[in-house]
Amino acid sequence: MNKKRWIALVIAIGLFIVSIISQIGTTVASTDFSSIFSTFNKDFGEEIVDQGTSLDKIAVLKLNGVIQEDSGSSVLSTGTYSHQRFLDLLDHVAEDDTVKAVILDVNTPGGGVVESAEIHEKVLEIQQTYEKPVYVSMGNTAASGGYYISAPADKIVAHPATLTGSIGVIMQALNYAELADNIGIDFNTIKSGEYKDIMSASREMTDEERAILQTMIDELYGEFVQVIVDGRGMSESVVRELGDGRVYTGSQAKENGLVDELGTLDDTIAMMKEDQGLSDATVIEYANGFEFNQFLGGAMQSVFGSRLELDGLNLLREANAPRALYLYSR
Repeated sequence: MNKKRWIALVIAIGLFIVSIISQIGTTVASTDFSSIFSTFNKDFGEEIVDQGTSLDKIAVLKLNGVIQEDSGSSVLSTGTYSHQRFLDLLDHVAEDDTVKAVILDVNTPGGGVVESAEIHEKVLEIQQTYEKPVYVSMGNTAASGGYYISAPADKIVAHPATLTGSIGVIMQALNYAELADNIGIDFNTIKSGEYKDIMSASREMTDEERAILQTMIDELYGEFVQVIVDGRGMSESVVRELGDGRVYTGSQAKENGLVDELGTLDDTIAMMKEDQGLSDATVIEYANGFEFNQFLGGAMQSVFGSRLELDGLNLLREANAPRALYLYSR
């Protein structure tokens, strides 16, 4: 066999291998591993952070990543944040009589409007129904939806360099109408009503459609403002002045009354113990349940970058239609 035939054979084998890998990847990506392995992810195993001398516990709940509904259908779902698991965990600490206080360790740029509201309601339930104090310790980022869920806390503690605020609502969608015109693509749309294809990517938005969407955004923004008014005891005018979408450092947020103290998670734990008379309490965190997607997602993180960047990619990928978000995007 001459040299050219060997080269052709090697290329053919290489293409065959690539084809096989591609098919396997497609199958893996389309498989709902979360449901298959969900039974491994229901254990709220406790990890002791600081051993106390009493049976009382302070529970630390970590919220890392974009606040979004679980998709469970792709290898790109890294498991850094599982919405249903976090809601279940909030229920768990509420109902556990040995847990006397809760600290949310928040590191998120926000996310879905509905998902943020669901967490907010759970926090209020812990405080009002179960009469347990809830403190928030802000990490690198606790913006938009991250601040929404923090607002009702009995005390908010931020690091001086934390990025928080970003109070507001955003809705975005791509529009490629001009590109389609330039390359000669025509779209045929059959619809039942004038606004059925509102925010379509294939045509320019009308003034009437923009007004409709702006009304929706204004309504959701008003709800965000009210959450802060109720949670922080601030006037609506002050909240609206601060809530123009900008982010604040932790130090700036304290000056503006958006957070109570500056410090770390350890400082927050110390404050909780002193404020609530829990100096002898044991501080616990909860171990992550086994998630197959998280295992596979670790490899994807090495390719795509940080967790928040990959979670943001998931949020965009899963948005089949434009949606309103409490999200700080850089």
